[in-house]
Amino acid sequence: MHRRRAVYKRALYSCVREKAGYEVTVAVDGQSGLTEAQTNKYDIILLDIMIPIITGIEVLKRLKDQTQSPNFSSKIIIITNLEQSEEARKSAEQQADGYIVKADVTPKELVEFIQEFQKQQN
Repeated sequence: MHRRRAVYKRALYSCVREKAGYEVTVAVDGQSGLTEAQTNKYDIILLDIMIPIITGIEVLKRLKDQTQSPNFSSKIIIITNLEQSEEARKSAEQQADGYIVKADVTPKELVEFIQEFQKQQN
C-alpha cells in the first residue's frame, strides 16, 4: 500500500507540473537520479531526501561536489516530508537552492513555488 501511494503521489505531482508546461523526468531511486542529473541538463531538480539506494542528501552532496559532478549547474530544491533535526535541515538548506516540506504544499502550490523560484533566479 505504501509503495502504491508513493507512485500515485509521484504521478500526481508530475501530471500537475506537466500541465503547467514543465518537461518532467522522474528517477525512481537515488542512483538513477544522480546519473540522470550528471549526464543531462536540467533547470531545476526536485530532490526527495527519502529515496532508495542512495539518499537524497548523498545525491545532493555528490552533485554539489565539483570533483564528482564537474559540469553540474542545475538548481536543486529539496522536497521532503522527513522530519529532520534543525542541524540536518540547515545543512541541506545551505547546500540546496530551496527546501520544501511536501506536507505543507499541494501540487498546485508546488508549481507556484517553482514559478516564483524561477523568477527570482532570472
